[in-house]
Amino acid sequence: MAKKSVKLKDLVNEFPKDPGVYLMKNPVGKIIYVGKGKNLRNRVRSYFNASGDQSPKTVFLVKQISHVEYIITKTEVEAFLLEASLIKKHRPKYNIRLKDDKNYPYIRLSLADKFPRLYLCRKVVKDGSMYFGPYTNGFVVKETIRFLNETYMVRDCNDGFMRARQRPCMTYEINRCKAPCVKLVGEKEYRKDINGALAFLNGENSKVIKNLEREMKLAAKEERFERAVKVRDSLRALETILEKQSVINANSLENQDAVGFFGDERGTLVATVHVRQGRVIGQRNHFLPQINLSSSKEDVREWLVDFLNQYYYENIVPDEVLLSVEIGQDLTKLLNEVLTKRKDKKVRVRFATDENGRRLIEMAEKNAESQFGLHLTRSENKEKALEYIQKRLHLVRRPRRIECYDISNFQGQESVGSQVVFIDGVPEKDEYRRYKIKTVTGPDDYASIKEVLERRFRHTEYDDPDLVVVDGGKGQLNQVVKVLKEIGRLDIPVVGLAKARTQGEFSDQEVTQTEERFFLPGRQNPVIFARNEDALHILVSLRDEAHRFAISYHRKIRESSLLESELDSIEGLGEKRKDILLKRFDSIEAIRKAEVEKIAALPGFNKKVAERIKKDLNK
Repeated sequence: MAKKSVKLKDLVNEFPKDPGVYLMKNPVGKIIYVGKGKNLRNRVRSYFNASGDQSPKTVFLVKQISHVEYIITKTEVEAFLLEASLIKKHRPKYNIRLKDDKNYPYIRLSLADKFPRLYLCRKVVKDGSMYFGPYTNGFVVKETIRFLNETYMVRDCNDGFMRARQRPCMTYEINRCKAPCVKLVGEKEYRKDINGALAFLNGENSKVIKNLEREMKLAAKEERFERAVKVRDSLRALETILEKQSVINANSLENQDAVGFFGDERGTLVATVHVRQGRVIGQRNHFLPQINLSSSKEDVREWLVDFLNQYYYENIVPDEVLLSVEIGQDLTKLLNEVLTKRKDKKVRVRFATDENGRRLIEMAEKNAESQFGLHLTRSENKEKALEYIQKRLHLVRRPRRIECYDISNFQGQESVGSQVVFIDGVPEKDEYRRYKIKTVTGPDDYASIKEVLERRFRHTEYDDPDLVVVDGGKGQLNQVVKVLKEIGRLDIPVVGLAKARTQGEFSDQEVTQTEERFFLPGRQNPVIFARNEDALHILVSLRDEAHRFAISYHRKIRESSLLESELDSIEGLGEKRKDILLKRFDSIEAIRKAEVEKIAALPGFNKKVAERIKKDLNK
């Protein structure tokens, strides 16, 4: 260990004094930590200087380091930006890692489209769209989109459906859309309606209400009573939506996030309250198990800045970020520059001292404390469930990492395998893997699972599972045990999960449901869990998730194969043109119905090629 430490110190002494990012690797070459520094040499060297000021987390990290690499950047701001992207890409074990929580919905306005529409989405992507949120729940978003679609007659069809239309659909017939699909409304007029929806999403509620009231009175005066009633209903719907949002500052035009936290030696929960134009629209929570707030060696400023850098890597950057602690002038200035660069607009980060700011911070801190307790309760329940799994399945250690594999094929064709991972009883989707079976012909599940397991355990950079769950009974279990023996991994515990069966369904007998049965190697009788056990729920959810993941991958491959097979028969259509067609159109049917001019306008296409495609597909 001492020799390794000296070697690393010598390596770091050769590092440049420029700003940049450093990547720390373990003995098998896996990146376990990504950091940044204004002076790379000094920053990395600080890890290897014997000091009692280092936190236990840092001391443990240093023991795992086998090699350190670096990437030089022009400025410290660029180092921040690069660090966030590398953490997102490599998911290092010892960094603050924010899971892709899909529970927080956004409203997306696809302004890049000729005729934009509104979507519910759960991820912010730089695609020319405008995003609003995150909101409290999906129901609020759906109600808001429905209100905007009905009020401003925004199309609600997907792009493929719109391209394929030759006459207006039912939405037009009931006066809820102006049918841009068949050019019954021009782009300029349609954009006026979109601007009305945009005004609401931007928080100009009083303006929207006044415009709707004016339109309702005018419609009533002109005896267009149907339209007047519709606008009245829109006003009522708007009032309902606004009632669900807490007003903090009715005069504010800024978008703000307030960041508060609460924790102890068990971890820290960070709560971010989102305020848009003075109204609280939602909150996000992140639990950071590696941050020990009880330790005097934990630098709040350092981990909080790292958190904010990661948090705003993909989330919407507001006009202002309010903090519950003072992080210092230098770090504040640096964060301002980083977030301004991400937003392409001036952003201010500040310690909240004004009355409205303190109110928001207090709200964030109260939510953090409340959610911290709830998180620990859920975690304790998971721990008890894992302890129970360990006891019932006679495992040497608690199964923190459980993996399940599934094979899917259709009549022996296009076989695929899935690997699903639960860590501490919760799905860890970054660890999911899909395998396209390469060495097996026909429906041979044994050979397929053998290939999947061989490929999986070839990756030494992955942590070993504490338990492998097999979908099936004794037969499938024995096959997997045989495979593990062949590849020299009998040290991996494995259990077979036989699905519950319904008996008496097609006879005069009473319908009964059998239990889920768990088979262990070398044991005749299965293990049965009580139906209300959290332990059973974890294992069954894992099995069902592996099946879902395999089926979805198999379906995707089949659809792609069917799509490509029809295009393969068209003369002069190479791989590049096929890729462009598949990206532009959702299906063969959409290509069949597309106008020749639309196909001809694609990159690398012309009218002659487009006419040939249409002719061959419509034979």
